[in-house]
Amino acid sequence: MGTGRLQMLMQINRDLMSAGVERAVYMHGGCHAEHPTTIMRNPLLILLLAVAIVTPIYRAGAQDAKGPLRLVQTIPLPDVKGRLDHMDVDVKGKRLFVAGLENGSLEVVDLRAGKRARSIPGFKKPQGIFYSQPLNKVFVASGDDGMLRVFRGDSLELLDSIQLEMGPNRVAYDPHSGHLYVGYGGKDAGKDYGEVGIVDAKKDKKIADVKVGAHPAEILIDKSGKTVFVAVSTLSEIQVIDPKTQAVVATWPVKSERNGDMAFDESTHRLFVGTRTPPQMIVVDSQSGAQVASLPTTEGMDGVYFDAAHKRIYVSGGRGFDVGSVYIYQQKDADHYESLGKVATRPGAGTSFWSPELNRYYVAAPANDKEPAAILVYEPQP
Repeated sequence: MGTGRLQMLMQINRDLMSAGVERAVYMHGGCHAEHPTTIMRNPLLILLLAVAIVTPIYRAGAQDAKGPLRLVQTIPLPDVKGRLDHMDVDVKGKRLFVAGLENGSLEVVDLRAGKRARSIPGFKKPQGIFYSQPLNKVFVASGDDGMLRVFRGDSLELLDSIQLEMGPNRVAYDPHSGHLYVGYGGKDAGKDYGEVGIVDAKKDKKIADVKVGAHPAEILIDKSGKTVFVAVSTLSEIQVIDPKTQAVVATWPVKSERNGDMAFDESTHRLFVGTRTPPQMIVVDSQSGAQVASLPTTEGMDGVYFDAAHKRIYVSGGRGFDVGSVYIYQQKDADHYESLGKVATRPGAGTSFWSPELNRYYVAAPANDKEPAAILVYEPQP
């Protein structure tokens, strides 16, 4: 059995166990009663179940117009090697900025033309990216040299370099204060704690550090700029920062381990949290920290986004795996969610980006033996 097939079967097995399957296995077009112990001990039954479940996945990945996401474009990134990381978009200029983490580059994609417009080399593990049209700036955080580089938004001329601690990764911007929050520290910096740096995005100057439990895996800011949520993956916690006092005011444990990417629905006060052990999408009350729901999700989770217009959550994964996918969930109300299935992407395609303004979902797919690196562009379907 090949590695990809084995990983697929393992994922299906986890999905069944996480979903609490006890008395029935739902086959393609029918239902067959079976005890879970029998399922786990019967390789043939597992294989049949895999075929029943996986077949619709591949149809969805191949332009299924009836699925929740439809692949509308594939934009190649020639000669870009290794893992791709975070992205941001210039809505007005129709440009997508992509961190070529292992390629040491910032890739700039022309979304109108459907091709790469530019590749800027010279980075050491570029990860977090933020583009500001009002400031006409692009900020790129590099993990291996602790630098936050600032580029002119239109010409992409280097304007400034801000030295931070080692390990900068996720970035988040508060337009009210003009502050850019950058996560770093932890083991990358030789410390037993992490930090969230606060940078004046207008002056390109770091103004403060907020100590958190470990290296931040994700940073989210509410629309008012009054609350900052930080995912502390190695401690399986979410920490809440008050920007006024620049201090942690709450720490919430996450039941599953290695929580990372998050999304936020302010209308229902719900955080959507991706975890890796086991792979789950957890729904958390953003006011109390209480967990209200959880559903199985993809292996190698590396992107969580909320589509407010369609009331959907997208979770992308596949980093380090031979199978890449996007799991889609429908929000019924604040506490109830259902799976709409999953769409196959490409091996290793972990990171993603949702643009509500463009109504497009972008998945970054690294190069493999058969295909160059590419951006897979999806359109949500009603």
